[in-house]
Amino acid sequence: MSNEINKLKNVWDEGKKTAIQNTTLPKLDFEELISSIISVGPFYYYIIDFFDMSLSNVSPSIYDIHGFDPDTVTFDDILRSIHPDDIEFVSQAEAANIDFLYKNIGKENILNYKTNFSFRSRMKNGNFELLNHQAIILTVDESGRFGKSLNIHTCIDHLTKINTNQISLIGLNGFPSYMNIDIAPNFGHYITYTKREIEIIKCISEGYSNKKIAEKLHISEGTVKKHRNNIGKKSGCKNSVELIKKSILQGLI
Repeated sequence: MSNEINKLKNVWDEGKKTAIQNTTLPKLDFEELISSIISVGPFYYYIIDFFDMSLSNVSPSIYDIHGFDPDTVTFDDILRSIHPDDIEFVSQAEAANIDFLYKNIGKENILNYKTNFSFRSRMKNGNFELLNHQAIILTVDESGRFGKSLNIHTCIDHLTKINTNQISLIGLNGFPSYMNIDIAPNFGHYITYTKREIEIIKCISEGYSNKKIAEKLHISEGTVKKHRNNIGKKSGCKNSVELIKKSILQGLI
C-alpha cells in the first residue's frame, strides 16, 4: 500500500502546484463555512496544509467514521484508508483536478472552486464504503500554488455504491461549474452549468415550484421553464428526483 500512497503524493509533488512556503488562513467563520456544506450522510472534515502535509481542525466525527483519534490522526492515516483498488483513480482524479484548475480555470480563480469526486474508504468496522470527497482551497502561496485546503468526506454508500469515476468542479461566488469531467488528458467531455442554472437546481432541491422560483430569482416562469429544459438536457435526468440525487452526489448542492 505504501507504493500506492507514494504515487498519490507524487501527483502533488510532480505537479509542482503545492506551496513552497507557509500560508496564513484568512479570517473566516469556520463553523459557518462548514454549515454551508449540505450533508446527505455522516461526514467529517479537516484542513490539510500542502506545505508540510499536516492536519488541523480535524472534526471529532472522524472517530465515528474511521476510528481515528482526531488529535493524532495524520494525512497518511486517511490516505491509507482508501480502498487499494481506488488509489489509482484518486491519483488520476487529483492529477486531472490540478490540470483542469490551472489550464482551464486559471490560478487566479482557484479559491472560487470546490472539487468533488468519490472513492471507497475503510470504515471503523473494517468495511469499505463509498465516500464523497469535497475540497475547497483556502489559501495559495505567492505563485498560486495550493496552500491549505478544507476537505469534507461524506458517507454516501446509502445513496449509491457505484462510482462514476468522474470529477466535478463546483463554482463558488457566481463562477460557472464544470460537471462530470472524464478522467482523460484532453477533458473531452464535461457539463457546464451557469450561475442561474445552479440557482434553479438548488431551488428545485428545496421543493420550490416554477412560480416560487420565478419570484425568488425575479425572473418570469417562462424563463424558469427554459432553464429547467436546458438543465434536463445537460444532466440527462428525466425528473427532479433524479436531478437532485445526481446533484447531491456531484457536490453541487
